[in-house]
Amino acid sequence: MAKFGKRFTAARAAFEGQEGLTVEAAVALVKANATAKFDETVEIAMVLGVDPRHADQMVRGVIGLPNGTGKDVRVAVFARGAKADEATAAGADIVGAEDLMETVQGGKIDFDRCIATPDMMPVVGRLGKVLGPRNLMPNPKVGTVTMDVEAAVKAAKGGEVQFKAEKAGVVHA
Repeated sequence: MAKFGKRFTAARAAFEGQEGLTVEAAVALVKANATAKFDETVEIAMVLGVDPRHADQMVRGVIGLPNGTGKDVRVAVFARGAKADEATAAGADIVGAEDLMETVQGGKIDFDRCIATPDMMPVVGRLGKVLGPRNLMPNPKVGTVTMDVEAAVKAAKGGEVQFKAEKAGVVHA
């Protein structure tokens, strides 16, 4: 049998018999028992009991955190003309159209979030095999295909978190 340290044993004792708590009570319990010298992370896994293979049961969305995630997000924007200038002014790291598409096709992906204007989707659509597996493909459901590029860039930089149900109907955050 494995041996556990003092901190782990104390934490386990504090959480014993604490099941079926509300989210607020659970977070308060975690904060009360935090012993590390850094901000600890809380992860949540929700079993929704849905079948994401059906379009009407797909759970996907985005939520903006009030204080951000604490990470610096690099944003790429597929836009032309005035929208490209708007994206640069809003703080986008990489802005382009066909030139950016060629860079991504070459295998150089140095961004964490991808935003596109609707008129650029035929160009971005060709990158589906590259961006799709990395969850970077722009999607109107999560607000990354929009004409309001400035708001999308500011939201992405400000700590917006995307979520979607996995194959088993579980959402991790």
